[in-house]
Amino acid sequence: MKKRIMLFTLFTLVMALIAGCGNSGSSSPQNTSTLSSSSSDADNNETSSDKGAESKEIEKLRISFVPSKDPEDIITATDPLKDLLKTQLAAEGFNVGEISIDVGTTYEAVGEALTAGTTDIGFVPGGTYALYDDGADVILTATRAGLSNDSESPKDWNDNKPTEPTTDQATYYRSLFIAGPSAKGQALAEKVNKGKSLTWEDINDANWAVMSTSSSAGYIYPTLWLQENFNKSITDLAHVVTSDSYGSSFARLAAEQVDVIVAFADARRDYSEQWTNEFSRPGSIWDETNVIAVTDGIYNDTISVSKNSPIITDDFKKALQNAFISIAQTEEGKKVIAVYSHEGYQAAQSSDYDAERKAQEVIREMKK
Repeated sequence: MKKRIMLFTLFTLVMALIAGCGNSGSSSPQNTSTLSSSSSDADNNETSSDKGAESKEIEKLRISFVPSKDPEDIITATDPLKDLLKTQLAAEGFNVGEISIDVGTTYEAVGEALTAGTTDIGFVPGGTYALYDDGADVILTATRAGLSNDSESPKDWNDNKPTEPTTDQATYYRSLFIAGPSAKGQALAEKVNKGKSLTWEDINDANWAVMSTSSSAGYIYPTLWLQENFNKSITDLAHVVTSDSYGSSFARLAAEQVDVIVAFADARRDYSEQWTNEFSRPGSIWDETNVIAVTDGIYNDTISVSKNSPIITDDFKKALQNAFISIAQTEEGKKVIAVYSHEGYQAAQSSDYDAERKAQEVIREMKK
């Protein structure tokens, strides 16, 4: 009996010690905080902890831009994007170590890099995306300021110069055939401004500067216009050169090396200062150039991602969408994306660019 009492007493003492140790452990600062939190605080702590645990590490993120402007200008303007994107992606649960930015030598070079997985994100026109959609996914469409002119008549653009931005946001833009100050350029503009129609001979006698074959405004839609009006293509023009950027095209136009260039509708606004300063023209770009043709609407530029990059997952695509939309709503972010005349972004889907695919198909058929 005494042995039983002693064993019972010993057992009771051991249990008390164990309980005491447990209470002592719970008095550590970390555990005290958790236990003393209200239920809502506890939920918040748990959410924060879970988010931290779910954060994913991206060692390097590569971004490529098409050379629609001077590459150095693009690199300089977009450099702040690195820190802005790191901050926004961290808020989305992705910690990015390094972000690199480059400008492709051509539009096709960026499309090929997306397809090969040697770049992760590409800022590319709809035409470039449509051409390389086997290796690229579109995630965002750019929005831009609407313009004071959206007429399909070139004379309207000339009668209502200069073209100014509006407060409306637009999801499409047009390509313009812009005649310069050369004798031939002025003759073409005079004919259009008198309400007369251009002939194929008028068009074919001129010297042209165009962009690469995947450029929507600089090649694809101008080709469609030529096809519709003359059953011809840019490849049928007798005198045509390919520019590496719109800046190069405007420089050629100003030097009267070419008579006509093709460019996005607000391009003259972007190069108005260079026209008189860098290109040394005596008059303003609005006085010395005229529109001689206007294409159909072109769906806006894209932010596309590589289908073959190992870091581009569905979760990361969603994070990138949210991050770029948020960046475009900040003052610093607006300055960055203004290099491409972008003002914001909205979620995009592949079917948005079906018209671009049709355009590409037309061009492929014309090349056969």
